[in-house]
Amino acid sequence: YYGDLEYVLIPHGIIVDRTERLAKDIMQDIGDNDIVVLCVLKGGYKFCADLVEHIKNLSRNSERFISMKVDFVRLKSYHNDQSMQDMQIMGGDDLSKLTGKVYFLLSTFLCVLLTSFFLFYKDIVGTGRTMKVLLNNIEKYKPKMIKVASLLVKRTSRPDGYRPDYYGFEIPDLFVVGYALDYNEHFRDLNHICVINDHGKTKYRV
Repeated sequence: YYGDLEYVLIPHGIIVDRTERLAKDIMQDIGDNDIVVLCVLKGGYKFCADLVEHIKNLSRNSERFISMKVDFVRLKSYHNDQSMQDMQIMGGDDLSKLTGKVYFLLSTFLCVLLTSFFLFYKDIVGTGRTMKVLLNNIEKYKPKMIKVASLLVKRTSRPDGYRPDYYGFEIPDLFVVGYALDYNEHFRDLNHICVINDHGKTKYRV
């Protein structure tokens, strides 16, 4: 990817430290609830895996054991670097099973966990439109609680007042890649979160 990136925005080591801190905050809020994790693919898989692993480690070293189940849903809302009006939701088990549960949503921009506690993981929260669509889809099954965790929150010119319950970093309104975030399926394998340049966008445009 030499020549395709503008600069490193968030180094991997800082991501790891912040994710561990988020895991501690979530553990304090979980109480005695078990967790069902709903991970938003594809961009949320690294954040979700790392956060869940930190929670498991904290659970093993505490007086209470937290049981976790993991499910996945895929959202498609971008063409190249442009957000599309229509969003596709694919995958996931029958959400009717989640009635009465507590949800945590998790992703790199925005994420979710499910259980008697549901945490939703997602990769990025920008305008919040994508998150609202997904939350509306889940809320019709009357979960007991929903919490949303996002590694990144974008500062945009179109704020809608939506903020996740947990987030790692607030970033400028830039198109970022790495740490499982992609541009047309490229750059997911980068450990750092980086800003793609115009050359990279042109090179990998579809």
